[in-house]
Amino acid sequence: MNTTSKTTRSACALAAVAAIALVAGCASTPPPTEKMAVAEAAIQRAGTSGTATNAAAELQLATDKLAAARQAMSAEDYERAGQLAEQAAVDAQAAEIRAQSTRSRRAAQESQEAARVLREEINRKTVR
Repeated sequence: MNTTSKTTRSACALAAVAAIALVAGCASTPPPTEKMAVAEAAIQRAGTSGTATNAAAELQLATDKLAAARQAMSAEDYERAGQLAEQAAVDAQAAEIRAQSTRSRRAAQESQEAARVLREEINRKTVR
C-alpha cells in the first residue's frame, strides 16, 4: 500500500467521522421555547382564576415543574426541559379545572341553601 492510498483512506475516514458528528449535532433536541411559553401562559392564566385559593397544591406543582424546566434549559437538557414544560402546562390546566369545580360546587350548595330557605319561608306563610 502506498502513501497516497493511506492518505486518501485517512481523509475519507476523517470525512466520515465529521459527517457523523455533523448529523448527530443536527439531530440533537432543539430548545423547547414554544413548550416553555405554553407552560408559562398556562400557569399565568391559572393564577388569575382564583386557583391559588381553590387548587393551591396543583398550582404549586405546576410552578415547581416550570422552575425545573427552566433549570434544564439552562443546563441545555432540552429534552428534559420540554417534558417538564409539558407537565407544567398540564398541571396548570388541572389546577384551573379543580378551582373551577370547587367554585361550581360552592355555588350549587349556596343555591340549594337559598332554595331551602325560600321553601321554609313559603311554608311558614301558607300555614298561617
